Amino acid sequence: MSSVASAPVRVRFCPSPTGNPHVGLVRTALFNWAFAKHHQGTLVFRIEDTDAARDSEESYDQLLDSLRWLGFDWDEGPEVGGPHAPYRQSQRMDIYKDVAQKLQDAGRAYHCYCSTEELDARRDAARAAGKPSGYDGHCRDLSAEQVDAYKAEGRTPIVRFRMPDETITFTDLVRGELTFTAENVPDYGIVRANGAPLYTLVNPVDDALMEITHVLRGEDLLSSTPRQIALYKALIDLGIAKEIPSFGHLPYVMGEGNKKLSKRDPESSLNLYRERGFLPEGLLNYLSLLGWSLAADRDVFSMDEMVAAFEISDVNPNPARFDLKKCEAINADHIRLLDVKDFTERCTPWLKAPFAPWAPEDFDEAKWQAVAPHAQTRLKVLSEITDNVDFLFLAEPVEDEASWTKAMKEGSDALLRTAREKLESADWTSPESLKEAVLAAGETHGLKLGKAQAPVRVAVTGRTIGLPLFESLEILGKEKTLARIDAALAKLAA
Repeated sequence: MSSVASAPVRVRFCPSPTGNPHVGLVRTALFNWAFAKHHQGTLVFRIEDTDAARDSEESYDQLLDSLRWLGFDWDEGPEVGGPHAPYRQSQRMDIYKDVAQKLQDAGRAYHCYCSTEELDARRDAARAAGKPSGYDGHCRDLSAEQVDAYKAEGRTPIVRFRMPDETITFTDLVRGELTFTAENVPDYGIVRANGAPLYTLVNPVDDALMEITHVLRGEDLLSSTPRQIALYKALIDLGIAKEIPSFGHLPYVMGEGNKKLSKRDPESSLNLYRERGFLPEGLLNYLSLLGWSLAADRDVFSMDEMVAAFEISDVNPNPARFDLKKCEAINADHIRLLDVKDFTERCTPWLKAPFAPWAPEDFDEAKWQAVAPHAQTRLKVLSEITDNVDFLFLAEPVEDEASWTKAMKEGSDALLRTAREKLESADWTSPESLKEAVLAAGETHGLKLGKAQAPVRVAVTGRTIGLPLFESLEILGKEKTLARIDAALAKLAA
C-alpha cells in the first residue's frame, strides 16, 4: 500500500548536535532516507542547534562525519546547500522572530506572565481535583490593566500559542487514525522569556517554509503532533505554510528491562559500533529491522534492496527490542558478503597502531593476504581481526593463562612431542597433511582431533579459539611453528 500522494515527497532529518549520535537517531535517519529514495523524493538535512547550552561545534562535526560514514547522502542541507538555506536553525532566528510576531498580531499567540511557581501550584490543584493538569489559559485574555500590573512587577512574558477549542484528528502513517480532545492539548509555549524560540515553533515553521510533505519521527514526539497541526493551520491562514504534512511516528527502540534505549545505555552509542568495526551496511541492515522487515524469512539485505521495498505504511507500531547478538550476527553476514580485497582494505585500521600489538616492521603483507580469506569467515566485527592474526606477526604468541590452563592438561607434553615429530615430517604446502599429522599424534595418545589440536593451537597461537588451525600453521611456517611447540614444551617442563 502506498503511503504518499502524487506530489513530490520531501522529508527531513533534523538532529541536535549534542553528544554522541544515538542508534535510535540513526534508525530515524535511515527510515527518512529510504522513504525519500524509494519515492525519488528529497531528503532535507537540518540542524536543530537553537540550544546554545547543549549544542557544540564538536558534536556538529561528529554528526556529519558519522552520517557520511554510514553512507547517507542528502539533497539539501549542510555542505550541500539548497533553495531553503540556511539549514542550521541557529542561523534562522530572524525568521522565527518574525513568525512569532505575526502569530501574535493575528491573535493566534499571546504573552503569558505566569511564573513557574504559579504554574506548578495550579497544576497540582488540577491534579488533586482530577482534572487535566496542562496550562489553564490564565493569561489568554488579559486586560490592558492586568498586563501593566505584571510589567510593573518586572515580569518578562513567554509567548504561548492559542490552541483552538476543538478536537484534532489525523491519520498517522504508522498508527492509523488518532484523536486528541481540546482539554488534553492546552496552549503551549513557543518563545522563551529571553526571546529564544522553542522547538515547538521552529520545527513546524521550518517544515512549512521548506515545504516538507512527510514528517517521520520517533513515537516520543507523538504528543506534540496535535499542537503542530494546529500551528500549521494558523501558518496556512497567515500565508506562511501551504499544507499540513503527513505524520508517521516510528516505534520506540527498547533496551534491557523493557525500557526505552537511552543515551546512557552503552549499546546506544553509534561510536561504539564504529570503533568495534561494524560495517555501515551491516549496522544499517540491523537497524532497519527495528520496526520494519523486507520479508518474513529474510533478515540480510542490501540498502538498495531496502530502498526498493520500503514503505512507511509497512512499519510496525509496536516497540522494537535492540538485540546486540543479532546485530553482530547480521554484521558477520555482511562481512562474509564482501569480496576479499574489500575485506582486507576495511581491516586496515585494526592492523596498525594503536590497535596492533606488533611493530609496523613485523607486519607481513603476504601472510596477511594469505590468512585474510580464512579470517573473513570467522569475524563478527572487524576489530576481532587483531587478536585473530597477531600470532603471525608477534615474535611469540600472546600469553593467555586462561587458554593455557584450559588446553594444557595432564599428558599435553607427551602429545606435543608426538605432534612435533609428525609435523616435522609433514608436507607443509598442504593444510590437510598438517591435519593428518596432528590427527595421528592424537590417535597415538587415544585422543580425537578436537582434543589433540587444542594444545597445539595454544602453543602456536596462544589462544584456544581462532582461525582454522592447519591453514594458520601453513601460513606461519614450519620453522616458527616447531619453535613455538618447543617453547611450550619447555614451559611445561618448568
